[in-house]
Amino acid sequence: MKNLSLRTVTVMRYILPLREGGSLPALAEADDDFKYVIKFRGAGHGVKMLISELLGGMIASKLELQIPELVFANLDVDFGRMEADEEIQDLLKFSEGLNLGLHFLSGAIAYDSSITIDAVLASKIVWLDAFITNIDRTFKNTNLMMWHKELWVIDNGASFYFHHSWQNFDAAAKTPFKYVKDYVLLSQATQLREADLFAKEHLNDEFFRNLVDLIPDEWLQWNDTDETPDEIRQVYFQFMKTRLANSEIFLNEAENARR
Repeated sequence: MKNLSLRTVTVMRYILPLREGGSLPALAEADDDFKYVIKFRGAGHGVKMLISELLGGMIASKLELQIPELVFANLDVDFGRMEADEEIQDLLKFSEGLNLGLHFLSGAIAYDSSITIDAVLASKIVWLDAFITNIDRTFKNTNLMMWHKELWVIDNGASFYFHHSWQNFDAAAKTPFKYVKDYVLLSQATQLREADLFAKEHLNDEFFRNLVDLIPDEWLQWNDTDETPDEIRQVYFQFMKTRLANSEIFLNEAENARR
Protein backbone atom coordinates (compact mmCIF):
# COMPACT_ATOMS: atom_id res chain seq x y z
CA MET A 1 0.00 0.00 0.00
CA LYS A 2 1.43 3.38 -0.98
CA ASN A 3 1.57 6.11 1.65
CA LEU A 4 -1.49 8.30 1.94
CA SER A 5 -1.10 11.96 1.01
CA LEU A 6 -3.08 15.18 0.80
CA ARG A 7 -2.41 18.18 -1.37
CA THR A 8 -1.56 21.43 0.41
CA VAL A 9 -3.11 24.68 -0.80
CA THR A 10 -2.77 28.26 0.42
CA VAL A 11 -5.95 30.16 1.23
CA MET A 12 -6.04 33.35 -0.83
CA ARG A 13 -9.53 34.76 -0.31
CA TYR A 14 -12.06 34.45 2.50
CA ILE A 15 -15.48 34.48 0.85
CA LEU A 16 -18.09 34.00 3.56
CA PRO A 17 -18.66 32.26 6.89
CA LEU A 18 -20.87 29.18 6.98
CA ARG A 19 -22.56 29.75 10.31
CA GLU A 20 -23.55 26.17 11.02
CA GLY A 21 -22.68 24.74 14.43
CA GLY A 22 -20.01 26.23 16.64
CA SER A 23 -16.95 25.72 14.47
CA LEU A 24 -17.47 28.65 12.07
CA PRO A 25 -16.25 26.98 8.88
CA ALA A 26 -15.98 29.23 5.86
CA LEU A 27 -16.08 29.17 2.11
CA ALA A 28 -12.72 30.30 0.74
CA GLU A 29 -10.72 30.31 -2.47
CA ALA A 30 -7.22 28.82 -2.61
CA ASP A 31 -4.18 29.35 -4.82
CA ASP A 32 -5.27 26.48 -7.10
CA ASP A 33 -8.38 28.55 -8.05
CA PHE A 34 -10.74 26.06 -6.40
CA LYS A 35 -13.14 26.85 -3.60
CA TYR A 36 -13.06 24.94 -0.32
CA VAL A 37 -15.03 24.71 2.88
CA ILE A 38 -12.30 25.45 5.43
CA LYS A 39 -12.35 24.01 8.95
CA PHE A 40 -10.19 26.18 11.22
CA ARG A 41 -7.82 25.09 13.97
CA GLY A 42 -8.72 28.24 15.91
CA ALA A 43 -12.36 27.18 16.28
CA GLY A 44 -13.97 25.68 19.39
CA HIS A 45 -12.54 22.14 19.46
CA GLY A 46 -9.34 23.20 17.75
CA VAL A 47 -7.02 20.68 16.14
CA LYS A 48 -8.89 17.68 17.56
CA MET A 49 -11.83 18.55 15.31
CA LEU A 50 -9.45 18.72 12.34
CA ILE A 51 -8.00 15.31 13.25
CA SER A 52 -11.53 13.86 13.43
CA GLU A 53 -12.33 15.34 10.04
CA LEU A 54 -9.13 14.01 8.52
CA LEU A 55 -9.37 10.48 9.93
CA GLY A 56 -13.11 10.15 9.34
CA GLY A 57 -12.90 11.50 5.82
CA MET A 58 -10.04 9.25 4.77
CA ILE A 59 -11.77 6.17 6.22
CA ALA A 60 -14.96 7.11 4.35
CA SER A 61 -12.94 7.33 1.14
CA LYS A 62 -11.31 3.95 1.83
CA LEU A 63 -14.80 2.48 2.19
CA GLU A 64 -15.55 3.82 -1.30
CA LEU A 65 -18.02 6.44 -0.10
CA GLN A 66 -18.30 9.73 -1.96
CA ILE A 67 -16.56 12.49 -0.01
CA PRO A 68 -15.19 15.85 -1.20
CA GLU A 69 -11.41 15.95 -1.66
CA LEU A 70 -9.64 16.83 1.57
CA VAL A 71 -6.67 19.21 1.46
CA PHE A 72 -4.37 20.81 3.98
CA ALA A 73 -5.16 24.52 3.82
CA ASN A 74 -2.38 26.88 4.82
CA LEU A 75 -3.27 30.24 6.34
CA ASP A 76 -0.54 32.90 6.24
CA VAL A 77 0.09 35.09 9.26
CA ASP A 78 -1.29 38.23 7.61
CA PHE A 79 -4.42 36.59 6.30
CA GLY A 80 -7.62 38.09 7.71
CA ARG A 81 -6.20 41.31 9.14
CA MET A 82 -8.55 43.32 6.93
CA GLU A 83 -11.60 41.27 8.02
CA ALA A 84 -14.18 43.65 9.54
CA ASP A 85 -15.92 41.06 11.73
CA GLU A 86 -13.90 40.83 14.95
CA GLU A 87 -15.04 37.27 15.71
CA ILE A 88 -13.89 36.09 12.29
CA GLN A 89 -10.67 38.11 12.54
CA ASP A 90 -9.84 36.38 15.84
CA LEU A 91 -10.67 32.99 14.36
CA LEU A 92 -8.31 33.58 11.44
CA LYS A 93 -5.59 34.95 13.72
CA PHE A 94 -5.61 31.79 15.84
CA SER A 95 -5.74 29.56 12.74
CA GLU A 96 -2.36 30.51 11.29
CA GLY A 97 -0.66 27.47 9.75
CA LEU A 98 -2.28 24.26 8.52
CA ASN A 99 -6.05 23.91 8.56
CA LEU A 100 -8.28 21.47 6.68
CA GLY A 101 -10.31 22.10 3.54
CA LEU A 102 -13.03 20.11 1.79
CA HIS A 103 -13.59 20.74 -1.90
CA PHE A 104 -16.74 22.85 -2.28
CA LEU A 105 -19.57 20.99 -4.01
CA SER A 106 -21.13 23.85 -5.95
CA GLY A 107 -24.86 23.36 -6.37
CA ALA A 108 -25.14 20.48 -3.90
CA ILE A 109 -28.28 20.28 -1.76
CA ALA A 110 -28.77 18.80 1.69
CA TYR A 111 -29.98 15.22 1.76
CA ASP A 112 -33.71 14.89 2.53
CA SER A 113 -34.38 11.93 4.82
CA SER A 114 -37.49 11.06 2.82
CA ILE A 115 -35.28 10.02 -0.13
CA THR A 116 -34.72 6.27 -0.36
CA ILE A 117 -31.13 5.24 -1.06
CA ASP A 118 -29.39 1.96 -1.74
CA ALA A 119 -29.44 -0.29 1.35
CA VAL A 120 -25.77 -1.23 1.04
CA LEU A 121 -24.77 2.43 0.81
CA ALA A 122 -26.90 3.33 3.83
CA SER A 123 -25.39 0.43 5.77
CA LYS A 124 -21.83 1.43 4.92
CA ILE A 125 -22.43 5.00 6.13
CA VAL A 126 -24.05 3.81 9.37
CA TRP A 127 -21.14 1.40 9.89
CA LEU A 128 -18.65 4.22 9.25
CA ASP A 129 -20.28 6.50 11.82
CA ALA A 130 -20.52 3.76 14.43
CA PHE A 131 -16.85 2.93 13.87
CA ILE A 132 -15.57 6.52 14.09
CA THR A 133 -18.18 7.40 16.76
CA ASN A 134 -19.61 10.30 14.77
CA ILE A 135 -22.51 11.73 16.78
CA ASP A 136 -23.55 14.27 14.17
CA ARG A 137 -25.47 12.68 11.30
CA THR A 138 -29.04 12.94 12.53
CA PHE A 139 -32.44 13.93 11.13
CA LYS A 140 -31.81 17.45 12.45
CA ASN A 141 -28.41 17.73 10.78
CA THR A 142 -27.80 14.99 8.20
CA ASN A 143 -24.32 16.11 7.06
CA LEU A 144 -25.07 14.40 3.76
CA MET A 145 -25.36 16.14 0.40
CA MET A 146 -26.90 15.24 -2.93
CA TRP A 147 -24.59 16.23 -5.77
CA HIS A 148 -24.83 15.05 -9.38
CA LYS A 149 -27.53 12.58 -8.23
CA GLU A 150 -25.12 10.90 -5.79
CA LEU A 151 -25.01 10.92 -1.99
CA TRP A 152 -21.89 12.59 -0.55
CA VAL A 153 -20.61 12.33 3.00
CA ILE A 154 -19.46 15.61 4.58
CA ASP A 155 -18.45 16.85 8.02
CA ASN A 156 -16.92 14.14 10.21
CA GLY A 157 -15.56 16.60 12.77
CA ALA A 158 -17.75 15.33 15.63
CA SER A 159 -16.19 11.86 15.58
CA PHE A 160 -13.52 10.15 17.72
CA TYR A 161 -14.98 11.93 20.74
CA PHE A 162 -12.89 9.84 23.14
CA HIS A 163 -10.01 12.23 22.46
CA HIS A 164 -11.72 15.07 24.33
CA SER A 165 -11.24 13.24 27.64
CA TRP A 166 -8.07 11.45 26.45
CA GLN A 167 -8.21 8.50 28.81
CA ASN A 168 -9.28 4.83 28.84
CA PHE A 169 -8.56 4.49 25.12
CA ASP A 170 -8.92 0.72 25.08
CA ALA A 171 -12.26 0.81 26.89
CA ALA A 172 -13.52 3.58 24.58
CA ALA A 173 -12.67 1.44 21.54
CA LYS A 174 -14.87 -1.38 22.82
CA THR A 175 -18.01 0.65 23.53
CA PRO A 176 -21.29 0.26 21.66
CA PHE A 177 -22.41 3.37 19.81
CA LYS A 178 -25.60 4.39 21.62
CA TYR A 179 -26.14 7.46 19.41
CA VAL A 180 -26.87 5.18 16.46
CA LYS A 181 -30.54 5.16 17.46
CA ASP A 182 -30.83 8.77 16.22
CA TYR A 183 -29.12 8.19 12.88
CA VAL A 184 -30.83 9.44 9.77
CA LEU A 185 -30.04 6.38 7.64
CA LEU A 186 -30.57 3.68 10.26
CA SER A 187 -33.99 2.56 9.01
CA GLN A 188 -32.52 2.01 5.53
CA ALA A 189 -29.39 0.22 6.77
CA THR A 190 -30.59 -3.35 6.27
CA GLN A 191 -27.19 -4.70 5.17
CA LEU A 192 -25.04 -3.96 8.22
CA ARG A 193 -23.43 -7.40 8.28
CA GLU A 194 -22.43 -7.04 4.65
CA ALA A 195 -21.07 -3.55 5.40
CA ASP A 196 -19.01 -5.01 8.26
CA LEU A 197 -17.48 -7.65 5.99
CA PHE A 198 -16.73 -5.02 3.34
CA ALA A 199 -15.04 -2.77 5.91
CA LYS A 200 -12.87 -5.59 7.21
CA GLU A 201 -11.73 -6.32 3.67
CA HIS A 202 -10.64 -2.70 3.21
CA LEU A 203 -9.38 -1.55 6.61
CA ASN A 204 -6.27 -3.01 8.22
CA ASP A 205 -3.23 -2.15 10.33
CA GLU A 206 -1.22 -0.90 7.36
CA PHE A 207 -3.95 1.53 6.36
CA PHE A 208 -4.39 2.75 9.93
CA ARG A 209 -0.64 3.27 10.30
CA ASN A 210 -0.47 5.28 7.08
CA LEU A 211 -3.52 7.22 8.17
CA VAL A 212 -2.18 8.36 11.55
CA ASP A 213 1.15 9.23 9.91
CA LEU A 214 -0.82 11.73 7.83
CA ILE A 215 -1.68 13.83 10.91
CA PRO A 216 0.63 16.90 10.89
CA ASP A 217 2.94 17.33 13.88
CA GLU A 218 1.57 20.83 14.43
CA TRP A 219 -1.88 19.34 15.11
CA LEU A 220 -0.39 17.14 17.85
CA GLN A 221 1.07 19.77 20.19
CA TRP A 222 -1.54 19.49 22.93
CA ASN A 223 -1.66 21.34 26.24
CA ASP A 224 -3.62 18.58 28.00
CA THR A 225 -1.03 15.80 27.57
CA ASP A 226 2.71 15.30 27.85
CA GLU A 227 2.70 12.70 25.07
CA THR A 228 4.75 13.27 21.94
CA PRO A 229 3.12 13.49 18.49
CA ASP A 230 4.15 9.90 17.74
CA GLU A 231 2.71 8.69 21.04
CA ILE A 232 -0.59 10.43 20.25
CA ARG A 233 -0.60 8.86 16.78
CA GLN A 234 -0.12 5.47 18.41
CA VAL A 235 -3.23 5.99 20.55
CA TYR A 236 -5.35 6.75 17.48
CA PHE A 237 -3.86 3.73 15.71
CA GLN A 238 -4.60 1.43 18.64
CA PHE A 239 -8.13 2.82 19.03
CA MET A 240 -8.97 2.07 15.38
CA LYS A 241 -7.30 -1.34 15.41
CA THR A 242 -9.12 -2.38 18.58
CA ARG A 243 -12.47 -0.98 17.45
CA LEU A 244 -12.29 -2.83 14.14
CA ALA A 245 -11.47 -6.11 15.90
CA ASN A 246 -14.48 -5.57 18.18
CA SER A 247 -16.95 -4.28 15.59
CA GLU A 248 -19.50 -6.86 16.78
CA ILE A 249 -20.15 -4.62 19.80
CA PHE A 250 -21.34 -1.59 17.84
CA LEU A 251 -22.86 -3.77 15.14
CA ASN A 252 -25.17 -5.43 17.66
CA GLU A 253 -26.11 -2.01 19.07
CA ALA A 254 -27.06 -0.79 15.58
CA GLU A 255 -29.09 -3.91 14.79
CA ASN A 256 -30.92 -3.69 18.11
CA ALA A 257 -31.69 -0.01 17.47
CA ARG A 258 -33.13 -0.91 14.06
CA ARG A 259 -35.53 -3.35 15.70
